[in-house]
Amino acid sequence: MGNSLFEQLRQTGLVDEKKAKKVKQGQYKNKKQKARKGSPLPLDEAKLLAQKSHAEKVERDRLLNQQKKAASERKTVAAQIKQLIETNRIKEHDGECVYHFTDANVVKRLYVSEQVHKHLTSGRLAIAKLCDAYELVPVPVAEKIKQRDSQCIIVSDSGTEPVQDEDDPYAAYKIPDGLMW
Repeated sequence: MGNSLFEQLRQTGLVDEKKAKKVKQGQYKNKKQKARKGSPLPLDEAKLLAQKSHAEKVERDRLLNQQKKAASERKTVAAQIKQLIETNRIKEHDGECVYHFTDANVVKRLYVSEQVHKHLTSGRLAIAKLCDAYELVPVPVAEKIKQRDSQCIIVSDSGTEPVQDEDDPYAAYKIPDGLMW
C-alpha cells in the first residue's frame, strides 16, 4: 500500500515517464509564479487590445441603435400628428374676419368666418401648424397633439380666465375676448 498514485498509474500503463516529467514541470512553474506574489502575471497585449476594441464597438453600436430608435420615434410621432390634424381639421373656415396670432414671435393672420372667430376666441378651436400651413382643429384634438409635440399647437385659448395679480394697477381694465385689431 506504500505505492503512490503515480506508481499505481505507471504500473497500469496509463502514464509514462515523459508525461510525468511534463506534469511535474508544470506544477513547479505554477508554484514559482504563486511564490512571486508581488510580480504581476504577464499580460497579453493583443488580447487586451482586442477586448478594448470590442468594448468600444459595443458602445458605438449601442449609441447608434439609440439614435436610430429616437429617429424612428420622432417619425412616428410626426406621422401621428399629421394624421390627427388632417382628419380633424375644420375645412371651411375661410371668411372676411381676421384673426391675429403669434408664431415664433411673429404676428400672423388668418382669415376666418365670424362664427369660427367666435369659436377661436372662446377656446373651442385651436390653431395647429402642419409644415408651413396653419389648420384649425377642435380643442380635444389639440390636447392630443400637444401631448405628442407642444410646438405644433400655435394657439389654444382655454375658456378660463387668467390668474390676476393683486397688485396689478390695470386689473380694473378688462380686455374683451373678441377684440378686433
